[in-house]
Amino acid sequence: MPLTRTEVPTAQGYEPPRNVQFSVFLDNRVGRLRDLLEMFRDQPHCTLAGLSVVDSADHAVVRLLTSRSELCRRLLYRGEHACSESDVVAVELPQEDSLPDVCQVLVQAELNIHYAYPLLVRPHGRAVIALQTDDIVLAGQLLRRRHYELLAENDLGENATGGRAV
Repeated sequence: MPLTRTEVPTAQGYEPPRNVQFSVFLDNRVGRLRDLLEMFRDQPHCTLAGLSVVDSADHAVVRLLTSRSELCRRLLYRGEHACSESDVVAVELPQEDSLPDVCQVLVQAELNIHYAYPLLVRPHGRAVIALQTDDIVLAGQLLRRRHYELLAENDLGENATGGRAV
């Protein structure tokens, strides 16, 4: 009798919900941030879900998280904005004071948090934080095991029950 392979659920094939963050490089001039954000005003299908600004003397890096990364990519390209992309994990916090617990889960696995910022949307009425770590997949696995809700970009826009931010 031939042996048949059975699928055993393992963490090997796990991918966390996908969230593409855009890091946009802006000249440090009056009105540049407003101009960037204005691109999203007339985009009903692209919610600006997260925003973080890192400023320096001559330029700023604006991190954007949206509900539609493909549309955001096209808007940034059309606006001739220099940017890079990276994956982040969006973690819903069950209580307002849950952030130290999220950090503890990652510290126990010796994962560094490179940066974090709160999101502008609350899809289920709870706070959400975007995290960029050494290993997004491992971070997602660990947080899911601890029953944290991880959100994908389609959870951050018109599919969210909490409504739009911008």
